[in-house]
Amino acid sequence: MSVVEVDRLVRDFTVREPVPGRRLRRRARQVRAVDGLTFTVGPGEAVGYIGANGAGKSTTIKMLAGILVPTSGTVRTCGTDPVRARRRLARRIGVVFGQRSQLWWDLPLAESYDILAAIHRLEPARARRRRAELVEELELGGFLATPVRQLSLGQRMRAEVAAALLHEPELVVLDEPTIGLDVLSKQRLREFLVHERGSRGTTLLLTTHDMGDVERLCERVLVVDHGRLAYDGSLSGLAATVAAERVLVVDLAEPVAPLQVPGTRHLGSEGDGVRQHLAFDPTRTTAAAVLAQVQRAAEVRDLSVAEPDIEDVVRRLWSRSR
Repeated sequence: MSVVEVDRLVRDFTVREPVPGRRLRRRARQVRAVDGLTFTVGPGEAVGYIGANGAGKSTTIKMLAGILVPTSGTVRTCGTDPVRARRRLARRIGVVFGQRSQLWWDLPLAESYDILAAIHRLEPARARRRRAELVEELELGGFLATPVRQLSLGQRMRAEVAAALLHEPELVVLDEPTIGLDVLSKQRLREFLVHERGSRGTTLLLTTHDMGDVERLCERVLVVDHGRLAYDGSLSGLAATVAAERVLVVDLAEPVAPLQVPGTRHLGSEGDGVRQHLAFDPTRTTAAAVLAQVQRAAEVRDLSVAEPDIEDVVRRLWSRSR
């Protein structure tokens, strides 16, 4: 049985906008946020659900969680109707919204976990065991007594993930879980999610604008644009379909002429050639291979790799389908 089943799912919203020349008059207009989506997610899968802003990702998640009622079509989450069985479903799924908190802002973090354990009706021994696991794995021990409002963004996001996983859900939905995090915090969170899924078989549905999250956490990608499903398949298949490029940025020990590296495009230089940008196709070569060629020509002091932009991936995908 699938953990998520979506069939011809539609969600419309009514918006009111001003009438030109009539300052106090408004007219209603229907906006379709989700337009005929059909897909399934099996037990233990890790699926990236990506698209540009306004594509319908968050609306879909809210329907999966029973927060919004579909206009038409059907959705089943963990084998149940998420609207009719919303309370029961809450004990089987965990949701993290990057811009919203499920923790109590003015309470110490430990007390938020006590309240959540009571809400989910966890046995005290089970709640203590699970909290201890999460505190250790997400390195939360140093600030359990700290009010949530005093936590840094990286600390709070790890705390939010622990809150969503406290009751050991079958399905975890993460909406922009690494937004605003530094590189180290992102890495820690990604490593934990990989371990959690591997050890418990948790199903993961991830929405993000960070292609690094998708690459490191997901085996399958759903691309949505204007509420419609544009792609369903592997990340490597998506990259091959749209020819999305990565960009290697190298800081050199001294200025050099624009580097000409086989298999790359030179996008530009800064600081008289001290910093150079090289685009490459990840289906044909790797950042390591490109770097090795750069190091034959110049001494590299620092480097970074920019992932493909989500909006660019979607734009290329739709351009190819027309």
